[in-house]
Amino acid sequence: MINRNGLMPVLLDACPSFAPAWRGFVDEWDAESENLPLYLALAQLARHLCAMLARGETGAFPQVFAAVEQLLVDGDEYVQEATCIGLLENLQNANVHTGTEPEQFRPLLGPKAAQCWSDLSRFWRDVGGRVEQSGESKGRGGPVGMR
Repeated sequence: MINRNGLMPVLLDACPSFAPAWRGFVDEWDAESENLPLYLALAQLARHLCAMLARGETGAFPQVFAAVEQLLVDGDEYVQEATCIGLLENLQNANVHTGTEPEQFRPLLGPKAAQCWSDLSRFWRDVGGRVEQSGESKGRGGPVGMR
């Protein structure tokens, strides 16, 4: 079983171009070395992958998404959640895309990753529907209690 300490090594083996950013991240969070905020690192990796996609540098993507699938299958609860929420959810975030679309990643996903992707999409679609129904969108002054 892959635990928290094995999460980033699996991804770095699959995506060596992220190693300099990872070293910078580790240096920046040196005081937290025993408990690095891996969700932040995974968000940074998502931005890195989106930039690679925008540049057409997709040669490592089969290995990267095989590693993502491995983490979702063989990871402990923390690793599975971090991979889904920290990485895949960030890949779905339109704000990290410049000249690319989140759906460009979908064909690369293994079965577990595809299920996580769909679950995340459904969750955010449902949240958006609830917000719209409550009148919190479309310029109506923000969330209830903030008007």
